[in-house]
Order: sequence, then C-alpha cells, then structure tokens
Amino acid sequence: MHTHKVSASEQALKVFFYTVLTIGSLVCVLPFILIISGSFSDSVQILQKGYSILPRGFSLDGYRSIFLFPIQIIKAYGVSIFVTGAGTGIGLMVMTLCGYAISRSELKYRNVISFTIYFTTLFSGGLVPWYIVVTKLGLKNSIWALIIPSICSSFYILLIRNFMKTIPEALVESARLEGAGEFRTLLQIVVPMSKPILATIALFLALAYWNDWYLASLYISKADLWPLQYRLYNILNAASKIASVGAENFTSKILPTETQKLANAIVATGPIIFLYPFLQKYFVQGISIGAVKG
Repeated sequence: MHTHKVSASEQALKVFFYTVLTIGSLVCVLPFILIISGSFSDSVQILQKGYSILPRGFSLDGYRSIFLFPIQIIKAYGVSIFVTGAGTGIGLMVMTLCGYAISRSELKYRNVISFTIYFTTLFSGGLVPWYIVVTKLGLKNSIWALIIPSICSSFYILLIRNFMKTIPEALVESARLEGAGEFRTLLQIVVPMSKPILATIALFLALAYWNDWYLASLYISKADLWPLQYRLYNILNAASKIASVGAENFTSKILPTETQKLANAIVATGPIIFLYPFLQKYFVQGISIGAVKG
C-alpha cells in the first residue's frame, strides 16, 4: 500500500496554518468569554480591576437588576418572538415573489421595475416622510409598526433575483409544458432550488427584527408593546440615570450598571444566536451566488 510521505516543509506549513487558525479563533471567541464572565462578576471589582476570563467576585446582580420585574421581560420576549417570526415569514414571502417576478425574462418592463427597486438602494425618502406614512396608516402604537416598515428590502430582492436567474430556464419551461402555473412552478421548482439564498435572507431578516429597538422608540409608547431590545435599553438608561444622580449605595447593590450592560448583551443575543448553526450551511453559497451574478 502506497503511503504519501509528508515532507518537513509541508509539516511546518501545516503547523503554521493550524497556529494561525487557533489564534484567529481565540481572538474571535475571547470577547464572548469576557462578556459572559463580566456578566457574572461584581460590578465594583470590574471598575477597579477590569475584565477577566474568569468572573471577579461571582455575582448575579446584573441579571437580578434586569429581571427585577420578570413579567415585563417575559412580555418583551413575547413581543420580540412574534415580531421576529411574523416579520421574517411575511418579509421572505413578499421578497421571494418580487425577486421571482423580476428574474423572469418574459415579464414586461422588467428592467424598468428592476431599476426602480435598485434606485431606492441609492436614495431614500428620509425619516420624516417615512414617519408620516407610518402614522397616517394608523400603525402607531400597533405591533405592526414594528413589522411592516422593515418587511421589504430592495437589496435583498436583488440578491434573490440574481440567485433565481442562475436556475436553468429549461427546468422552468419543462414545468410549464407539464401544465404547472406560475405559483406551482415557483413553489415546487424555484423555491426548493433557492434554499441557500432564502435561508440567508431569513437569517438576515431574523437578526434585524430581533435586534431592532429603533422602530419601537419612534412608534411605540405603550410599554406592553416594547420589544426586548427596547425594554433592556430603557432599563439600562434608568440605571445610568440613578447612578449619575449619586445614589451610590442603591446602585451598587441593586443596579450594577457595568455588569448590567454585559448581562443585557447575554439576555438580548442569547436566543437568536442559536439560529445561526441551522442556517450556516446555506450562508456562503447563498450570499456568493446571489451577489455575483448580475
């Protein structure tokens, strides 16, 4: 049996690459370790000695201050989960329909429609017209104010269109010859073959909806409709204000602002981070093909 003999230079190159990869991985992971460790540390010790890999003076004060009113946090989680699920599902459906339509060569005025969509990636109406439209539609203080304004992105539509243009025309023609209509062709031929780009866009949409607090700050004044990010933002602001007026004893025991910031990061990013491993295998293929083909 023939065995390939590894030369000394190949061995050295392997060791070099493994070392670089290990250092790179540690550099990427280290900030997360510091955040987790800091969230379980004592706020005073962080201020005095700085951050460390292991918690300094183990404490749960950061989490206690966030969950001081647990019902509010549970409600905020519910709002965020609903907004993320509904926004991602509806947004993906709308953009898939748009992307498929402008990817078909037989669509009349396809280039004009594509240019109009592309134009909005360069120029937008701005915040004031956007605010007026949303309020005139009666969406203020409604959960749909957190969903509808972000439901459609011209950039994502163009990515989907570019990916769908790579699907062989012969497959679509064959489906039509077999009697399939547009919706059946889309659902049974195009969508299954577009899984990589759709999974990638779903991940982008879910992350954007989950992390959004800006729309809530503009359109939602009812505390029961605040999403998790905006609720945490307000908790942190309140803690900072109390600390700034000099209530030192109260702050250090109940509202530890330093550890609270890190606990906020864990509470806010924890659930959504589990989505990535399920969609990661589609990520590179979807974004590369969708972005390159024109």
